[in-house]
Amino acid sequence: MFGKKGPPILPGVRLLPRDANEIGPLHDLQTGCSTRMSRHLILVPTEMERRLLDPMLAFSSGHGVRVAVCGFGPVAAAARTAQLIAEHAPDRVLLVGIAGRLDDRLAIGAAYQFERVACYGVGVGSGTDFMQAGAIGWPQWSGSVDVTSPHDGDPIGDEIGSLMCCAAGGGDGRERADLLLTVCAAAASAEDVRLRKQTFPDAAAEDMEGFAVAFACRLRGVPVGIVRGISNRAGDRDTSRWQVKAAVEAAGRLALQFMAEAS
Repeated sequence: MFGKKGPPILPGVRLLPRDANEIGPLHDLQTGCSTRMSRHLILVPTEMERRLLDPMLAFSSGHGVRVAVCGFGPVAAAARTAQLIAEHAPDRVLLVGIAGRLDDRLAIGAAYQFERVACYGVGVGSGTDFMQAGAIGWPQWSGSVDVTSPHDGDPIGDEIGSLMCCAAGGGDGRERADLLLTVCAAAASAEDVRLRKQTFPDAAAEDMEGFAVAFACRLRGVPVGIVRGISNRAGDRDTSRWQVKAAVEAAGRLALQFMAEAS
């Protein structure tokens, strides 16, 4: 799409430095001074995704975009997100990566921004006996009386809504999807998918970090968005049928639109 020379450089856009886990710190484009605080914190779960996104996300605008690897799976992603927010105090966080679709509403090789994210797997039982934490009366975060931010006193259940979305696609909503489901282990069969849909019938795709990143952001009161490129059908473990590169590149393009609108 961008040709052999990479994405076009827009006014006010510069190439960011790179190391193995993080792009930054940035230099303010107007003053030339190094800045530790970044307006945008872009999180990518794995090095593989980061390498594919680098040619696109290395071009960004304004006063600061920091790209960091948050880790694979919900435990690493939650801990790393909390650490990075504490270190860099971003205005907003955007999670970018791949996901598997749970039904035919989403196209493989396309990217979507999600309006809600839920967690599957925290509760009691397994298989057909599984019950979500909320169904047995246990919120994942009950709220705190020792409030250290305006938000950490609010309970958080099995779902987090009101994620940031931009008006990509001319505002027609084509790149928007409703519910993303975060799991600890990706679906390996049609039965796995059926069980997920039994609990969350609205879920359109599954990932392994979205709820964790949103949870960490919600505790700190930092707005968060999630952009996922659809690389495969959930439950299909034949990677020869996956479209990882196309999905990551689509997610990168949508992330650039997201950042341009949020700037």
